[in-house]
Amino acid sequence: MDNSKQTCPPSAQQRAFFPSDTKRIIAKLGKKTLLENLRQMLRIRNFEIRAESAYQQGFVGGFFHAYIGQEAIQTAAVQVIGQDNWFITSYRCHALALLLGATPNELMAELYGRSTGNAKGRGGSMHFYTERLLGGFGIVGGQIPIATGAAFRCKYLGTKEIAICFLGDGAMAQGAFHESLNIASLWSLPCIYVIENNLWGMGTAVEKAISVKRLAEDVAPAYNMKGYTLNGLDFTNCYAGFEHIYQEVMKTGRPVLVEAVTERFRGHSISDPALYRTKESLQLSMSRDPILLLRDTMIKEKMLTEEEYKAMDKEERDTVVASLKYAEESPWPELVELEEDVFAP
Repeated sequence: MDNSKQTCPPSAQQRAFFPSDTKRIIAKLGKKTLLENLRQMLRIRNFEIRAESAYQQGFVGGFFHAYIGQEAIQTAAVQVIGQDNWFITSYRCHALALLLGATPNELMAELYGRSTGNAKGRGGSMHFYTERLLGGFGIVGGQIPIATGAAFRCKYLGTKEIAICFLGDGAMAQGAFHESLNIASLWSLPCIYVIENNLWGMGTAVEKAISVKRLAEDVAPAYNMKGYTLNGLDFTNCYAGFEHIYQEVMKTGRPVLVEAVTERFRGHSISDPALYRTKESLQLSMSRDPILLLRDTMIKEKMLTEEEYKAMDKEERDTVVASLKYAEESPWPELVELEEDVFAP
């Protein structure tokens, strides 16, 4: 894998990523599937950009955490694992909901707090759901035991399913992370824990918060499980890694710990001025855009032209812009609905 400054985060230059053969992945997936994945990444990017703008204009309340810059990881994971397993993530949950079938309309309406929203306007930015997405979770690390429980269900019922849990590097310091890994290994639960290392917690660099350099490969052996490191900016590397990891979990029934080294192109949330990053470092980060990397690879392989890419981007932008209108015109929830669905019937 090319660890050059053009494709890897600064702190990952000397990292050994999972080996991937880009040409093999390109040939295996083919033009149609690659275009679908590129479109999904563009949908995520356009959704986040327009939703951010709506937040800044006061249409969206609460907190807002964008997934901009990290699109390759979850797009590749869902492509490999499919939508018929169990997923859970942090409060940075918009992308995974889109990938698992939620529409821009229902998600934007949720951000606007409207009754047509994904959670009837009561969840907001941090709590999106689908039939197989057990939710975005507002508590740092709070989703990790939930994913472990989902994996226990898969084993207990003897299904062919697995659980996959996405968490940030900042969640590694939480006790729930270590307790979950311990019990998942002890009971041999089929769970993939994916640390999306975007190099920063809320505002603390990962090397100042976590005592190990390789977040998965150094920690996994302590819990008697495998650990892998992926280049989270490279869709083909993420695909190759998740392909191997998914097959391993299906074969062994054992948990696996993954680190996907990536970068976020925004602050921790919209309220974060990101003063801990220089303009130069941010510009360097954005020069390694995972969407443009996949686009350039496809153009090089003559699967895409610049004009086709621009047309696809415009289509997704228009779809998201339409969702803004849908959200704004949707009704507010009735006050009587506020406490509905708090308890199971």
